[in-house]
Amino acid sequence: MYRYPVNRMIRRNPELAGRPAILELVPTPLPEAELVARLFRTLGDATRLRIVELLVDEGELHQMEIVRRLGASQARVSEHLACLTWCGFVEARTEGRKTLYRVANKRVRALVAGARRFLDDNQAAIASCRTVDG
Repeated sequence: MYRYPVNRMIRRNPELAGRPAILELVPTPLPEAELVARLFRTLGDATRLRIVELLVDEGELHQMEIVRRLGASQARVSEHLACLTWCGFVEARTEGRKTLYRVANKRVRALVAGARRFLDDNQAAIASCRTVDG
């Protein structure tokens, strides 16, 4: 089983030290419906979705370029990138002192494209649904 190097993540992002863990090292078995719901909740955060869309549109970007384009704090972007990386949406590679991020595989691109197509016919209904907010 693949395990994300949590200690390396904390070393690279010291602001995460002492904070509540964003992941479980040993995943809890969940029913498939709950796993699919978690997949959608991963993209349900506007910042995480914007990061994925940015990487879909631009290809590979340095973390600080993502921070600049989103206008979000480095700590916030770093936490969301850790989540997206752990969940398999994004992958990172190191080039010298830079960490570059890109979409992990074409299924992520297809998922985002499918969501955009779905909105073509359902935008008003989704925008007005109060259940989604709570």
